[in-house]
Amino acid sequence: MPVSVPFWLAIAVVGYLGYKLARPPMWLVIVLLIGGFLLANSFLAPVIESGTTTGVSVVTPTTRP
Repeated sequence: MPVSVPFWLAIAVVGYLGYKLARPPMWLVIVLLIGGFLLANSFLAPVIESGTTTGVSVVTPTTRP
């Protein structure tokens, strides 16, 4: 039985666990968040979008066997 989890919740859980386990400095977390936000609005946005679309299609295939 497939479970439907919102993407933001999955990212929040992975981020929380990653922060708790790896303990990166807070400045690094902030730089990565701001950098990701700025990259999403840059000329690299189509590349990022196609990469995330491909990743989602690998994790949750749309075709049924």
